[in-house]
Amino acid sequence: MATKAISRSLWIGSLKGAILPLATLMLVGLMIVPVPSIVLDIGFITNILISLAVLMVALNAEKPLDFSAFPTVLLFATLLRLALNVASTRVVLVNGHTGAAAAGHVIEAFGHFLIGGDYAVGLFVFGILMIINMVVITKGAGRVSEVSARFTLDALPGKQMSIDSDLSSGLITPEDAKARRVELSTEADFYGSMDGASKFVKGDAAAGVLILVINIIGGLILGVFSHKMAVGEAASDYIQLAIGDALVAQVPALLLSIAAAAIVTRVKSDQDLSNQITSQFGMAKAWPPVAGILGFLGFLPGMPHFIILPAAGIAGTIAWKLKKSKDAAAVAAAIPLPAPVVNPSQIQWEEVSDGAALSLELGYGLVGLVDERKGAPLMARITGIRRQLSRELGFVVPLVRVRDNLSLGPNSYRITVAGVVVGEDECWPDDLLALDSGELIGTIEGRVTKDPSFGLERWSTARP
Repeated sequence: MATKAISRSLWIGSLKGAILPLATLMLVGLMIVPVPSIVLDIGFITNILISLAVLMVALNAEKPLDFSAFPTVLLFATLLRLALNVASTRVVLVNGHTGAAAAGHVIEAFGHFLIGGDYAVGLFVFGILMIINMVVITKGAGRVSEVSARFTLDALPGKQMSIDSDLSSGLITPEDAKARRVELSTEADFYGSMDGASKFVKGDAAAGVLILVINIIGGLILGVFSHKMAVGEAASDYIQLAIGDALVAQVPALLLSIAAAAIVTRVKSDQDLSNQITSQFGMAKAWPPVAGILGFLGFLPGMPHFIILPAAGIAGTIAWKLKKSKDAAAVAAAIPLPAPVVNPSQIQWEEVSDGAALSLELGYGLVGLVDERKGAPLMARITGIRRQLSRELGFVVPLVRVRDNLSLGPNSYRITVAGVVVGEDECWPDDLLALDSGELIGTIEGRVTKDPSFGLERWSTARP
């Protein structure tokens, strides 16, 4: 059974890995191989489905990196739309003389439902959608992507230095630092990719205009000269098909443009876009002026009172609800919370964790240096060194945690930074250091050691 499960998982993994290459080959084949109208219907519905899914994911992402695959998804969605345009253009030009259903039911439905069968109206609707897509949404999103990519790359060295500083001071662990570096690199790559991906949408919109013009001109030429149709009849059939084809591709393109603009204009937050906007519009002081101005407009002569006055009432209701919830929250915040019940049998993490980055461990023979009853000379010395280093380095050196360690020798000490041992040795605070001035007669009984100032060999001997 285990072997079958492993084989099944490997087979599923291989299948998932092959989906994208196969889909890419199918898109290329769709541009070259003639397909029936039913395949076009399936392709257009799939295009709308993908565009809606991308838009919903973009709106529900908490931060842009939650949808870091968006530039690649935008590329393949654009490729799908262009492949469908090429395939539908072939069908329209070949079978357009047979009627409005020549290129499938989806194009026919868009041609009849959205433009009412009037191709002049369809041209204006398509032109307006094109202006909204290219001039407003795509141009703005492209500018935001360009500025975000530039600022992200300019701030990259400073952010990396901040991560290194937090790691060296012990504020984060090496694993956290690695994760932050990966996120920083992904963020830079994402905004750089989005800067180029916005050109896909702009180029797709331009291609939509060219394909529409080609369909109209080519349809009129083929209808009049090849199929011996009247000019009015050829214009009615081919232009309606061309506009339906353009609109069925332009609607998903507009959805993807909105998704791209929503992604690049997002600000990092722990909420999705809907909750973020809702929470920031929940300011009680913002709604009373709205209600007052709408109420004033509602009483002006000639205004649609039955629309403006209910809108003013809705704004006033929102203001009252927000004020009520704000007062309730203030009352709840004023009530003191009961003290937490501490179970003596439980141990809290704060009781066993050590947040100090610098640590000095002493053997039991050196504990007297930090004994307050003996004046704790070592603590005063450490404070003086910290003050001097802080003045020289320009930032406050963190506190030093001093504790005993029974695993060390009696006169041993150990210095650690973020848990890493950076120095250890032995010292005898009750001994004297004998320095050889060159006129020494005889020998000195004691331990051979080194002068801490110059590293020369000296003798450590007991006090007389």
